[in-house]
Amino acid sequence: MPALTAEDSVLLVVDLQERLMPAISGAPEVLRNAARLVRAATRLEVPVITTEQDPTKLGPTVGEVADLLPAPAVGKSTFAAELELPRPRAVVCGCEAHVCVLQTVLALRAQGHAVVVVADAVGSRAPENRDAAIARMHDHGVDVVTTEMVVFEWLGASTNPAFREVQALIK
Repeated sequence: MPALTAEDSVLLVVDLQERLMPAISGAPEVLRNAARLVRAATRLEVPVITTEQDPTKLGPTVGEVADLLPAPAVGKSTFAAELELPRPRAVVCGCEAHVCVLQTVLALRAQGHAVVVVADAVGSRAPENRDAAIARMHDHGVDVVTTEMVVFEWLGASTNPAFREVQALIK
């Protein structure tokens, strides 16, 4: 798969919700990296779509991410988010890697979308579930990347007018 571009990508933020995140292994890193991705996407005009699994039970998206979102989250009751994406490539972060992230990614692949999962911005309660989900997604043709990889691929070059501002998100 070729490098990501800001023009062909959508950032999908899956279920980073208030009542779920305290149980997620490595939650602070997942949230920090998801926030970086949302900030970079917003600055580089990459659409951001956010989902919430049964928000009446699991609460809204956590404040540190919710405060950055350009649009309200889409509530859902199915584990796989049923979405129409405005661009061909989905960059996915969120929780839980082995449930909603995995099922959403597999559904997007079945629809013909190119999908990239951001390994340092997905989490599960148990690390072994996260690792198994990442391996399974990879086996289904999903590229596995990191937050920094996404940000620098979206930038494309140090001559990008947003370079200094977006690079600062990583430091």
